[in-house]
Amino acid sequence: MPVQTSHAPGSSCCNTATAILSATGLRKTYGGRAVVDGVSLTVQPGEIVGLMGPNGAGKTTSFYMIAGLVPPDAGSVHFNGADISSLPMHRRARLGLGYLPQEESVFRKLSVLDNLLAILETRPNLGRKERFDRANDLLERFGIAKLSKSLAITLSGGEKRRLAIARALCTDPKLLMLDEPFAGIDPIAVEDIQKIVRDLRERDGLAILITDHSVRETLSIADRAFLIHDGRVILEGASEELVNDPVAKKYYLGEDFKM
Repeated sequence: MPVQTSHAPGSSCCNTATAILSATGLRKTYGGRAVVDGVSLTVQPGEIVGLMGPNGAGKTTSFYMIAGLVPPDAGSVHFNGADISSLPMHRRARLGLGYLPQEESVFRKLSVLDNLLAILETRPNLGRKERFDRANDLLERFGIAKLSKSLAITLSGGEKRRLAIARALCTDPKLLMLDEPFAGIDPIAVEDIQKIVRDLRERDGLAILITDHSVRETLSIADRAFLIHDGRVILEGASEELVNDPVAKKYYLGEDFKM
């Protein structure tokens, strides 16, 4: 099935030349089956993009190939103009590609403050005072300063998610990949994370790539979205247009879907 798009050819949102992140022709085969079959996508600077699709569509594998968790069998990933296809995850992070996993990633037996300091200590260009100042600024920003001495294991789901995002910012990323950021948290915490994501774009100028099964929550904050079905991107466009697109309704959203 050919990719359908709501944008004119050559429009800036789809332009790989201006993109901070571009994946081209990604392919991954397991057991003789192509679970990802030529996936291409772009993220522009300061843009929030959703990567959507049903279970088994190849969405997660595509996301992992971009992050560096899974090597592609074919295709390429470019970040800030550089080919990072063969780079391990930690090298991509040094270049500014941040990743927030779905699984709980905080150090549970460390304090909230030490969770941040542990990441900041990987930056040798920062002195001890700079690391503490940066950590305390992030704790204040994400509303967890009062929990700085608490062990991470004692935090609520929403508090852990805020701590994880603060940790991700310790490396000063230019683009942040969020894997299921709305999973396993209550509705109030979901709204909180949505506000944080918007703030990351507006205050920090970060580009964001999100994959999540919470369709409404993702599309409500995404500028654009890519819909993957059977290992291929079948639709790409502005979020408000995808909501009413017959292809999106047929293969993913359902005929009665409303925002």
